[in-house]
Amino acid sequence: MEFFIIAFILFAVILIFYMYSEAFKDEVKVEILQFPNFPKEIGAFQIFFISDIHKRTISDSILEQIKGRVDIVIIGGDLTEKGVPLSRVTDNLKKLKNIAPVFFVWGNNDYEIEPDQLSGTLERTGVKELKNAVYYIKRNDKKIALIGLDDFSQELPPLDLFMERVEADSFQILICHNPETVHMVPNIQKITLILSGHTHGGQIRIFGIGPYRKGGLRKVKGTTHLNSNGYGTTTLPLRLEAKAETHLITIKSGNSDQP
Repeated sequence: MEFFIIAFILFAVILIFYMYSEAFKDEVKVEILQFPNFPKEIGAFQIFFISDIHKRTISDSILEQIKGRVDIVIIGGDLTEKGVPLSRVTDNLKKLKNIAPVFFVWGNNDYEIEPDQLSGTLERTGVKELKNAVYYIKRNDKKIALIGLDDFSQELPPLDLFMERVEADSFQILICHNPETVHMVPNIQKITLILSGHTHGGQIRIFGIGPYRKGGLRKVKGTTHLNSNGYGTTTLPLRLEAKAETHLITIKSGNSDQP
């Protein structure tokens, strides 16, 4: 009996250590996405997408992997949460700003601190806040529309009217923290790519089962949707079968072969 108790304790210690290490991975997943409607004139367009940073400090390892390879950085919400020093948030933003122009959408945990404080930090570090806003990137007379929606927990604008303002001839990328927001957007098939986070891929999955689906690429009504496992954690700094991740996304013109 004593042997089984010792074995169980040893197994639990190893498992917790493994889950902790999974929570602090510095993986950059390379995603190459081809779309027939992406303007050939632009060539390739590269995005570094990071979501759900929470309490983490972005590592130098991440920065080294993406340096010189990125056109823009997109933060998919939950940059911070209650109890995280603003100095850490500022340092994380400065690190990303040194890589490329940075765009930010709000997540639910971002509202745990004073919104004006966070908005002020974004402004001081030169980060573009996309709160129910559209930003156009122009390359060779072609436009990429970054459509940023506020968090699902907040009052969203009338989305039918909001989406009508997006220029129809632009390549449209929707960024929203909570993937459930997607089901509220009218004519979602007009959007080519959706980026979201929030769910942490379930964070802790037992035999493949978790409170949320694991992150990855999927089709939603014909639209490509990337939902990230995220970089940080919530409540406990532990992960199982849903390790921390960020994404280096290359968008090209061509026939789509992704899910």
